[in-house]
Amino acid sequence: MALPGSFRRQPANRGLVSRCTHHHIVVFLLTFFSYSLLHASRKTFSNVKVSISSQWTPSCLNSTAPELRPYELWNSSRLFPNAEEATLFLGTLDTIFLFSYAVGLFVSGIVGDRLNLRWVLSFGMCSSALVVFFFGTLTEWLHFYNKWFYCCLWVVNGLLQSTGWPCVVAVMGNWFGKAGRGFVFGLWSACASVGNILGAFLASCVLKYGYEYAFLVTASVQFAGGVIVFFGLLTSPREVGLPELGADEDAVVEEDANRPLMGSDDADDDDRNYSIQATDADNQPKAIGFFQACCLPGVVLYSLAYACLKLVNYSFFFWLPFYLSNNFGWKEAEADQLSIWYDVGGIIGGTIQGLISDVLQKRAPVLAISLLFAVGSLFGYSRSPNSKPINAVIMAITGFFIGGPSNMISSAISADLGRQDLVKGSSEALATVTGIVDGTGSIGAAVGQYLVSLIQENLGWMWVFYFFILM
Repeated sequence: MALPGSFRRQPANRGLVSRCTHHHIVVFLLTFFSYSLLHASRKTFSNVKVSISSQWTPSCLNSTAPELRPYELWNSSRLFPNAEEATLFLGTLDTIFLFSYAVGLFVSGIVGDRLNLRWVLSFGMCSSALVVFFFGTLTEWLHFYNKWFYCCLWVVNGLLQSTGWPCVVAVMGNWFGKAGRGFVFGLWSACASVGNILGAFLASCVLKYGYEYAFLVTASVQFAGGVIVFFGLLTSPREVGLPELGADEDAVVEEDANRPLMGSDDADDDDRNYSIQATDADNQPKAIGFFQACCLPGVVLYSLAYACLKLVNYSFFFWLPFYLSNNFGWKEAEADQLSIWYDVGGIIGGTIQGLISDVLQKRAPVLAISLLFAVGSLFGYSRSPNSKPINAVIMAITGFFIGGPSNMISSAISADLGRQDLVKGSSEALATVTGIVDGTGSIGAAVGQYLVSLIQENLGWMWVFYFFILM
């Protein structure tokens, strides 16, 4: 006899521990570090922009400097007459990457639900590593410099890197049910911040030898990670003979722990279990279509919300060090170090808010309250005094209330949206839904970078923060 819902919900959190195996831990770590490596290569490009700019511009810009002969040999790498134009082109590459990454996310989600997730993720990591190697290392070794070639490579890199997030979220969703999903995904979504730190560390270790070696090290580590993922990642519990989520008939009390938070509470008790993939290989569920996924309840609304949040999140990522240096006159190195506190706040926020949403069995109220506090923290940070400790504290609080909800929507809520009762008959929807949510967010982030620079140049930083509050 089925137990009432009130009794079945009591052991839900304990189910997370009782059902966890070493396979769960391996999947958690492999998906965590695979996406960290993808983010590390993006961070490497940001960290070596100054070196690239100096390489692409003439080193002797004054009339008293001796002219080096032959001119073609010494200036073959000089793509731009000055650093301002080189910096503008590097910013254009950022925009190109974000737009191609956004388009790729929509496609990668669909592909991930139709092909083996391990193949797609491994292919994306290895091929992206090769593109990064060609872009930053091989062109420098061969002394081949061409703006259109760089643009094409960065478009391809954005498309290839887009395979990462939908695949890793889908794999995590296959292994971790609703019991503790908010906490687990909140902790796991710190992979992007860890990747930023890793990329900065790898680049700083070898940058003194030349920026091409920063790209070489990052690409090599990422390629090795792709190989490890190909041979070591398990995309589903079925691959090792473990029961699918919600398919354990002997543990009826666990069934409610695997139901998505987006599901209807009025559903039949006898129809509550579901699975990511059918246990019978001959009866595989068909992947859901793109427009069907868009029509699922909550997908469009959360996608639009994530577009606003990712705009603010990426604006802090790209502009925070510049803002600290420009507004307070602090050294660039000090501003870079201080900006880490925003990521720290986001990691803590995503974990704690995910845990609270697990306890309440609801996610939307937690997000709404956090975003209300985010408005106050943004207003307070815009008026932060010229004090590094105070600025760091307010920055961490701002990251807590903005980065936390952003991490939840892109991970735990994307998994919930792809697990609704409407998807029971065609459960291959997780990667598609994740691609839609993250792709829409990336479009918002790409547009936001242009709007931030436009607002800052014409109205000043205070209006930039008003724009963030509106978002």
